[in-house]
Amino acid sequence: MTPDLDELLGLFESDLATAMYDEVVTEREHALQAAEQAEAAGAADATVAAALLHDVGRLLIDADLAAADRAHDRVGERYLRQWFGPEVTVPVGLHVAAKRYLCATEPEYLAVLSAVSVRSLEVQGGPMSPAEVEAFRAGEGWEAAVQLRRWDDGAKREDHRTKAVADYRPLLEDLAAP
Repeated sequence: MTPDLDELLGLFESDLATAMYDEVVTEREHALQAAEQAEAAGAADATVAAALLHDVGRLLIDADLAAADRAHDRVGERYLRQWFGPEVTVPVGLHVAAKRYLCATEPEYLAVLSAVSVRSLEVQGGPMSPAEVEAFRAGEGWEAAVQLRRWDDGAKREDHRTKAVADYRPLLEDLAAP
């Protein structure tokens, strides 16, 4: 039996989600803006869910920013497996690698990163090497992770109105493994 989604959604309604993601938005606002961008792009429901949930690992890791920068993607992926299949979890687990990939393959990409993302890039290993790029492209879900990464970067708009977390419950329930 799949665990109830109340635990997961509760994280996004908790005080943890009111912490500042970067200089201008909270964790909750960031998640909702990413999901909104995925919906606007016509992404599949699983990709919208991944966009909403991509930083759940930050809500699960202690306030140690360096630890969150290094591991939140994999922590989030593992946590989400109790509800969702790889179409949701893999892009979550690869969204940090996707940033490193984009920095290696698109020189102009670095210029779109916020100061916080540039700082975390260093902790996360910097741009990928050519061998890492090749390995990343050989893996499952890399394209969805790159899409998600672009929405992640754009989900930092101050005072932007979005849906509420609860509005995504039906979508998440539909995607949750039986």
